[in-house]
Amino acid sequence: MRDRDPASLRFLHAGFLRTVRRHPHRAALALGERVWTYAELDHLARWWAGALLALHPRPRRVGVLGHRGVVTYAGFLAALYAGAAAVPLNSTYPVRRNQDLVARADLDALLTDESSLPHARGVLRDLPDAPPLVVARSDGSPRALGAGPGAGPGAGHGGTVADASPLREPLPPDPGDTAYLLFTSGSTGHPKGVPISHANVSAFLRVNTERYDFSPEDRFGNTFDLTFDLSVFDLFMAWGSGGLLLPLAGRDVHAPLRFVRDRRITVWFSVPSVAVLQHNSGALTPGSMPSLRWSLFCGEALPASAAAAWQAAAPGSVVENLYGPTEATIACTVHRWHPRQSPARCANGIVPIGRPYPGMDAALLAADGSEVAGGGTGEICLRGPQVFSGYWRAPEQTRAAFHGRGDGLWYRTGDLGRWAADGSLLYAGRLDSQVKVLGHRVELGDVEAHLRRQDGVEQAVVVAVPGEEGGTTVLAAVLCGRDADVPAVEEGLREGLPPYMIPLTFHLVDRLPLNANGKVDRAGLRARVMSGQLEPFPL
Repeated sequence: MRDRDPASLRFLHAGFLRTVRRHPHRAALALGERVWTYAELDHLARWWAGALLALHPRPRRVGVLGHRGVVTYAGFLAALYAGAAAVPLNSTYPVRRNQDLVARADLDALLTDESSLPHARGVLRDLPDAPPLVVARSDGSPRALGAGPGAGPGAGHGGTVADASPLREPLPPDPGDTAYLLFTSGSTGHPKGVPISHANVSAFLRVNTERYDFSPEDRFGNTFDLTFDLSVFDLFMAWGSGGLLLPLAGRDVHAPLRFVRDRRITVWFSVPSVAVLQHNSGALTPGSMPSLRWSLFCGEALPASAAAAWQAAAPGSVVENLYGPTEATIACTVHRWHPRQSPARCANGIVPIGRPYPGMDAALLAADGSEVAGGGTGEICLRGPQVFSGYWRAPEQTRAAFHGRGDGLWYRTGDLGRWAADGSLLYAGRLDSQVKVLGHRVELGDVEAHLRRQDGVEQAVVVAVPGEEGGTTVLAAVLCGRDADVPAVEEGLREGLPPYMIPLTFHLVDRLPLNANGKVDRAGLRARVMSGQLEPFPL
């Protein structure tokens, strides 16, 4: 009998707390050669939560700034323990990007570590209402640094909260409280905030706890940064089952199969691009990943060829394709790959996204909210306990994101789909200009907005084109502007956007072509980029 009880998962970190009680000395997290037990990780989280509460009696939102260090993982727990929503921030992202997120999240505190402290100082330096900063030192002790008007981080009442008592018991959240707040790409140039409640994520955890037979013997690879919601699966499914979480370091990302073999990974979860790249390089040799029990993919379309090759490389593994927007909490439909049956069920060489989770409903709706008849293509719309209640402080965006019908509110994903004869969903592309790059959602308008802010750029269009590796997508920017300095434009983008949103190529034109409706001919520009008619600017 597995050591799990889905009914007890009433909030995000309930499974972790249960494992701390039952298996305190089992390994919970491995970063390189350093391993933390459940008891050690719990101690750090309680210590840092105590420091947070010493600064604020009940913080609402706590930013966690780092990159694959222990603060990234124990800090997420500390925010939850303090009764706050965790707001993950990546210290490898541009200062300006994180500064915007910190201001918009209205944080009550920011938790970081010593290696990310210079970045944190830059983020908070010019914020008029900067939150207090808690730094986790190398020995684990927390240190509080002043912040706010007239006192940059480290300037004000700088001192220590190391003597703050570790929290005796985590503060219990209400089901409707926000568990975490993530920011996704937005068409206005400002990311949209997506608050996910404990009730939303608990529904997801219960379904997956019942679906998978994870155990304390499982070893989970972690390919996602915590700014990507799919990471929540890695952390809390691993910790809820008593397993070991093994995040990939930078070098491991380029050799994931070796990581799986060397670290004896049993549960793999990644974007399909990983499988595509490994398949195209010839690395997915049959039987090359014998340790895997589960191979899960989510975040973008999964090519059937990559799924079949991965299955052959991991013959003891169950391969599944998951689907779901951040707004519906990580994933909410699933297709289990069957080597003999699934290929015939694929559409245009893409694996089906499957059937909805228990408790979730999916419908294909037209623009007016009516259901698409027969086998027609429509927008995938979702309802159920995993669907969020609305965007962070954006009521107009929230209203536009839902169809109100007689049977309730349906979240509009912007994805197109159609029903297969067997009742599963087939993915049919995007309704709008949102694309997936390495599994990350990117609004082309977001990148365009940042391009137009660069000196010398008068007009800008960004198109998504196939990458050199099959099944991958890259961005190409087409610019108008006599004084546009492309290297300077690219450098300016890197100061405000994460790496996956930087166009791979830049193309200069005298004027943007228009279609018959007088609008910019985006399809024509994309075709000219793909054909090579528009040569890229040499960088």
